[in-house]
Amino acid sequence: MSDDSTIQDGAALGDGPGFQGLDLPRAPAPAEAASATPYRVLARKYRPQTFDDLIGQDAMVRTLRNAFSSGRIPQAWILTGVRGVGKTTTARILARGLNFLRADGSGGPTVDLTEEGVHCRAIMESRHVDVLEMDAASHTGVEDVRQITDGIRYAPASARYKVYIIDEVHMLSEKAFNAFLKTLEEPPPHAKFVFATTEIRKVPITILSRCQRFDLRRVDASLLTSHLGNICAREGVSIDDEALALLARAAEGSVRDALSLLDQAIAHGAGAIDAETVRTMLGLADRGRVIDLFEAAMRGDAAGALRELRDQYDSGADPAVVLSDLAEFVHFVTRLKIVPDAANESSVTEAERVRGQAATVLPMRVLSRAWQMLLKGIGEVQSSPKPVAAAEMVLVRLCYAADLPTPDEALRVLRDNPPGGAGAHSNVGGGGGGGARASGDGGPRGSAALSVASRTAAPAPSARQAAAPAMKLNRFEDLVALAADKRDIAMKLALESDVRLVAFEDGKLEFAPSPNASPQLAGDLSKRISEWTGRRWVVVLSSEAGQPTIRERQAEQERDRLTNVQAHPLVRSVLEAFPGAKIVDIRDAQPEPEAPEDEAAPDPTYDPGFDGFDDEF
Repeated sequence: MSDDSTIQDGAALGDGPGFQGLDLPRAPAPAEAASATPYRVLARKYRPQTFDDLIGQDAMVRTLRNAFSSGRIPQAWILTGVRGVGKTTTARILARGLNFLRADGSGGPTVDLTEEGVHCRAIMESRHVDVLEMDAASHTGVEDVRQITDGIRYAPASARYKVYIIDEVHMLSEKAFNAFLKTLEEPPPHAKFVFATTEIRKVPITILSRCQRFDLRRVDASLLTSHLGNICAREGVSIDDEALALLARAAEGSVRDALSLLDQAIAHGAGAIDAETVRTMLGLADRGRVIDLFEAAMRGDAAGALRELRDQYDSGADPAVVLSDLAEFVHFVTRLKIVPDAANESSVTEAERVRGQAATVLPMRVLSRAWQMLLKGIGEVQSSPKPVAAAEMVLVRLCYAADLPTPDEALRVLRDNPPGGAGAHSNVGGGGGGGARASGDGGPRGSAALSVASRTAAPAPSARQAAAPAMKLNRFEDLVALAADKRDIAMKLALESDVRLVAFEDGKLEFAPSPNASPQLAGDLSKRISEWTGRRWVVVLSSEAGQPTIRERQAEQERDRLTNVQAHPLVRSVLEAFPGAKIVDIRDAQPEPEAPEDEAAPDPTYDPGFDGFDDEF
């Protein structure tokens, strides 16, 4: 060890043959250094670096591209939108595009950032001396703004522009905003401002008028699902489509929230994520069980609805979340009733698509009433000290409201059983003279009492209830219509999709079940039809193949219609002229009825009120 030349060279220390010196620690191997790198969450790891990386903001990118290419670059922008859609990230990319410069000194303001410039990395890492970021939530005073206005006079140190990024700008005080006005209206040519806010209404109009505004939209669920799927593929994580749809739906259009939830799901599922893992993590109820709850409520089955809610609650579901999911399904069925193409959205599961289409038999007024009750009930559950009890009471109200008469039915009962009849007075009068007070009151209370009296005194049930026991079912289609009239969505769906009819007569149904039919379908049908008609029905399972189901026949008819349309010369020529085009809608042309030959067409100049003479002539 006395040889100084041996210990002066670090390489000789570690590599010299036969060296018996001190055992000094070696530099970590590349793999060890990589493992020591701290973990970066997905929201930071996959933060967009260019305008092409931004998803769901095509309108803004197109406007900026045109502005940069034509040289019409404003002095200030304001970016607004919900949390996590990319406001701060867009501001940094804007600063990068404004100061883009290649190593050889070429380049100018651009939105095409495929290559990395001299200042790009420092700007995106928020450490460039000429790109100043300020959080207005913690720097709200006029002194903070005065520092900006004082320093803006000096030219940038190395970049083309000084860029001031002010996040949550709506948090500035009134005096701070006023201090900004003059500088923002007439800044020096080397300065640019980028403001970001989630509360655009709190920004004074004097500030807004001096900025070019961009509204960053919520990212569509289908686009967000695809984005999450790509990130999972790059991370080597196995995840199914339903789990991706649940994460995208829970994020509500926020990319950052979606990535944070995905990060949590990866840790929760240990690399393999399915829908059940995501539901457990988020405290969500199974979508199929939510639909079961919806069907029980629309059937008026209060006991079944409460039992289903309690089962979901025992499984870990939050009562407020269950009601929110229930309201979301009511909204989906309403949309599906108005816009049938809503069933083809990528975020819609197969169970929602099939059972939602079956639920469209419900009247619009019933769905609207259910939505209003759930919307009010969610607030009650969130503020209640006993959420599950409040949720049960909401479901009870919903179930009993499902059995209430609709306005047209109430009017029909009032017309057929006027409240002034003897039966009405006798029934209401037994309640301590309430009938006399109701008949004498001309206000709303009197109208309500008369309505209750008419419903109580009516000797016959409503038209819908009275028709079912007396109805003679001559065709299988009559049975399907009866299920729809009873609002039994599950049974109507089973009759259309799982019953291959062999024989049908009044009092007897013989059918062959489809492969997907429930094993208890025959027993359920026998019990339900007997309840509907008030007499015993025989339901028999047959070994014969049976006729195609209603859904199969409808699908076959649709295929035939599509084939006929495609065979039309005009349609065929259009499809040949536009490769890849598809027929998405087929509508039957309804010709106008022709006038009978023995009836002359009316004279358009004929006036039936003109007798041909002037009275004063």
